Amino acid sequence: MSNRVVLFQPPYSGPPLGPPLSLLSLASPLREAGFQVSLVDAAIDPEYKRTLAGELSGALGLGISLLTGGMIKSAVDVSRWVRKVQPGLPIIYGGWHPSLLPEQTLREDSLDAIVRGQGEVSLCEAAGRLRAGESLEGVRGVSFKSDGKPVHNAARPVESVERLPTPAFDLVDFDAYEKRAGMRVLPYASSVGCPYACNYCTDQVFYNRRFNAYSAARVVREVTELVARHRIGEVALFDSNFPVNVKRALEIARGFLDSKLRFFWTFQASTDLICRMSDAEISLLCESGVSHMGFGTESASQEVLALMNKKHQRVEEMYETARKSKGAGIHVTFNVILGYPGETEADRLQTFRIMSDIAAQYSNVSFSPNVFTPYPGIPIWPELRERGVREPQSLEEWANVDLGSNHLPWLQGRSLARLRRMLEFFLLNNQIRKVAMHAPWIRRGVRRALGAPLRWRLRKNQFAIPWELWLARTTERLVTRRSLLTGQALGQGMQDVC
Repeated sequence: MSNRVVLFQPPYSGPPLGPPLSLLSLASPLREAGFQVSLVDAAIDPEYKRTLAGELSGALGLGISLLTGGMIKSAVDVSRWVRKVQPGLPIIYGGWHPSLLPEQTLREDSLDAIVRGQGEVSLCEAAGRLRAGESLEGVRGVSFKSDGKPVHNAARPVESVERLPTPAFDLVDFDAYEKRAGMRVLPYASSVGCPYACNYCTDQVFYNRRFNAYSAARVVREVTELVARHRIGEVALFDSNFPVNVKRALEIARGFLDSKLRFFWTFQASTDLICRMSDAEISLLCESGVSHMGFGTESASQEVLALMNKKHQRVEEMYETARKSKGAGIHVTFNVILGYPGETEADRLQTFRIMSDIAAQYSNVSFSPNVFTPYPGIPIWPELRERGVREPQSLEEWANVDLGSNHLPWLQGRSLARLRRMLEFFLLNNQIRKVAMHAPWIRRGVRRALGAPLRWRLRKNQFAIPWELWLARTTERLVTRRSLLTGQALGQGMQDVC
């Protein structure tokens, strides 16, 4: 019986943020159990089907990790292709989307099983059953088909991440990722889970609001060893909310600083946690290498924040976070969600005005606006159904629910066009503030000439005859979406937002 497991990450839009951490985390326990692991990442391998054809010959099974959105289409395409070329090969899905909707996902004919939730131990045990020619019945955290019918084994208790092995970074060709992305980035998760209960977020569904973290000592040891071994320039922490334990976060920063290694690192956080740190502690983050922090600020309307169940989020803390990070020399990105159920145009204007005021005072702040995306399993779905949002009824339908798509019946036609116009004015107003000293004098002049009328429009809620936008389009390329992990621009043009 074969001893090789092939793990595959489907292609996705945008540049890769580094190797697929989820697959590397699965690979380590498999190898500790004696399995051989091959990893194929479509983000850096345009001939991934040809690569898979070679790796799957004589393999024990194929594991595919996927998120909601466009990755689903690629995953289904590959699994159907594999079913034709290797009819008897077991195919197992894992990741956020299959874990949240296992019953619906299992309806896909080319799929044999699903690993739900934390997958390291479950996939390893499932692989052991396959190697022995045994049924998957009773393997906790696994759903599978028996005579064509879905069987859902009991959930597996959550394992402390501290007891799990280090992801198999030795499998990664960092040169290939550097060639594709332009720098050597290490994706690393020092924790999973977030204690907050935002109504739009799948994190609380997936991790039940439990913060599950490595010790500070382990993070410092592993990261510095990996940085030195693989010549890493930037470490992107994939934690949902890195500084939940502020003391631990600062211990990690001190450890990085004491290592004498010089590398940048980035993370996501909530503003209330940054506000618990002193200015000196924020400066420590910068000295240790923090170059960017991403925040799910979402709205500057306290009424909308209440609808989102973001009780921990306050507008004054947005200002304070911008001030502290500016003083320390750290760039920040504020995420903005538009079109949330119950949000009014007055709420949006308030958000645009306050966010513009923050940017006027603190030049280190950028924004990443997105239309509200109804992901599977989020707590607000009962209200969404009442408001007419159609919930996808198949795995393939969920492929169209991607960040940047719009599925909101209350945000169509003229209301959508008006939102686009408002958003363009907001982005342009903030972008022209950042006048680069080396820009040609004609471009600087255009930017300055546009500033006053743009600010007047946002104050007075006047968006007709947008001559500023017509003129600006000759010199500007609006950045509409940014990575909260790195601040990297992900999209240009309003089609990327609405």
